[in-house]
Amino acid sequence: MGEVHAIRKEEPVIASELSDGILQLTLQNPPANALSLAMMQLLLDQLRIARDDKAVRVIILRSGLRLFSAGHDLKELTAHRKGEDRGRAFFERTMRLCAELMQAIVRHPRPVIAAVDGLATAAGCQLVASCDLAICTDKATFCTPGVNIGLFCSTPMVALSRNVSRKQAMEMLLTGETIDASTAREFGLVNRVVPQEYLNQIVRKYAQAIAMKSPLTVKIGKEAFYRQLEMGLTEAYDYAGEVMVENMLARDAEEGINAFIEKRSPDWKGE
Repeated sequence: MGEVHAIRKEEPVIASELSDGILQLTLQNPPANALSLAMMQLLLDQLRIARDDKAVRVIILRSGLRLFSAGHDLKELTAHRKGEDRGRAFFERTMRLCAELMQAIVRHPRPVIAAVDGLATAAGCQLVASCDLAICTDKATFCTPGVNIGLFCSTPMVALSRNVSRKQAMEMLLTGETIDASTAREFGLVNRVVPQEYLNQIVRKYAQAIAMKSPLTVKIGKEAFYRQLEMGLTEAYDYAGEVMVENMLARDAEEGINAFIEKRSPDWKGE
């Protein structure tokens, strides 16, 4: 059994469980798993801890509620309108922290998998899009509905537009309409759609497959993937070639190739 404990800052709560290299973080901020300032800071703290924990190979983000996340806490944001600056300072703080959190996921040395059941809306949808993999149930739904309340989902747009085509991203952003799980897979927002009762089993299977790989190789590959996406074709090939050379010189690459030739299981050292 893995170690289970809860991290609290009054409320919300993130329950963490580490087992066989797989760190599962369960978001619990009733009633809608809103990404309040406290929840985002709590999640960011857990991601930072996991960066330095060599026992962690893969991270799973899931919800302990009936929906994944309803996005930013609109009541919390609205409460700060009463200040002299009409909430500007708090709004800026919220958006900075949100951007920091989403980038922490993308730049994390470990792959992050979103296990989605129920609704993921606005910044909740952004959270899903920011993860490296996303697996959802056939009951999951997704939307970026800010336009419906006069608040365009501009920050969710960053993650969304880097995962689905421009036309599909604009469809979600301009209409604010909810898409179902099969449409989300068609758009490329999620990898797989599975029956509700099999979500944890399938997500765990993906995580176990990744956890068996060289942690150094996975780290190198994830970083290179996102960096080359922002480059031109020639620059991307030059960069990727340099990464391949450095990777070939790593002890794990030598071990992995030798193990393949010798028809045995590799002994990864993360070096």
